[in-house]
Amino acid sequence: MKRTASLLLIAFFCAACGASRQDSIVLLVTQDGLRWQEVFGGAQETLIDSKDGQTRQEFLRDTAEARREALMPFLWTVIARQGQIYGNREKGSAAQVTNGKKFSYPGYNEFLTGAPDPRIDSNGKIPNPNTNVLEWINRQPSFKGRVAAFGTWDRLPYILNRERSGLYIVAGEEPIPDSILTERQAAINDLKRDTPDPWFGNPFDSFSFQAALEHLRLHRPRALYLMLGETDEWAHEGKYRQYLLATQRTDRFVRALWETAQQISPGRVSLLFTTDHGRGDGPEWKDHGEKIDGAENVWIAMMGPRVAPLGERSSVPLVTSSQVAATVAQFADLSYPAPAAPIGVGPR
Repeated sequence: MKRTASLLLIAFFCAACGASRQDSIVLLVTQDGLRWQEVFGGAQETLIDSKDGQTRQEFLRDTAEARREALMPFLWTVIARQGQIYGNREKGSAAQVTNGKKFSYPGYNEFLTGAPDPRIDSNGKIPNPNTNVLEWINRQPSFKGRVAAFGTWDRLPYILNRERSGLYIVAGEEPIPDSILTERQAAINDLKRDTPDPWFGNPFDSFSFQAALEHLRLHRPRALYLMLGETDEWAHEGKYRQYLLATQRTDRFVRALWETAQQISPGRVSLLFTTDHGRGDGPEWKDHGEKIDGAENVWIAMMGPRVAPLGERSSVPLVTSSQVAATVAQFADLSYPAPAAPIGVGPR
């Protein structure tokens, strides 16, 4: 009996040691230009073509809560219940960019570096002079070579300054560069090459998502960033149905990444899901930028071992995109040197 008890005790401690060595995974996902109005209120009836019965049937419901769940079921049935979500201005929860530009490159720089930079004043292919949180995490010994970024927009290598940072990045029309490709990776490369790029440097989101998902399965990175862009493109074209469908697909993509990461590292996965800027309201929903009122308003959702399940926040102080970098680092049990503090992160 004593020998059996001893063996059981040893087995227990070995299992505990194995669990403690299990790598955590940090997921960062962004959907370009997705408005807080749809995130918290679902499809907006006034923006749906009066003759578009299919969209009305698919997305319209009697309440904002039902509409938003129809649009983003994973966000509202899982993330918002197990974690926290900020940005519903109708409930006293504001989330904003602070860069003043209210368009993409300044927005990505702000949340990835932890501070706005007035030098970032265009969407040009200019290497970012600022160190970003993914680059900084990749410098830490236990993360070295285990950070990856996949993006629809071909500006991502410049935003993350690939030449300086040395990060593994696949963006725009670039093929997956692995020296040995799986059949799935080869198929993704073939499809990306053979599918017309509708927006000149911003292919469909599905390519980036599938490449990121396969990378997660194969290489098990400790930090993975997925940048998606279709919502911004469809919005600029005024195609509201396609904007809604892209939003719904993104919700499904986030679910797949979360569930796959949980299979790899159960209970040790953290997720932050946000956007780079907002958009105008009413007729200006298609646009954003310095002159568009309200385009500074964003949303931030997150869940993981260090995030208390407080749900949809209300009557809370302003949070900003500049706090995202420090929050992502905290998910990795690291303290990123940025002036903006992390959002709502507690002990693991």
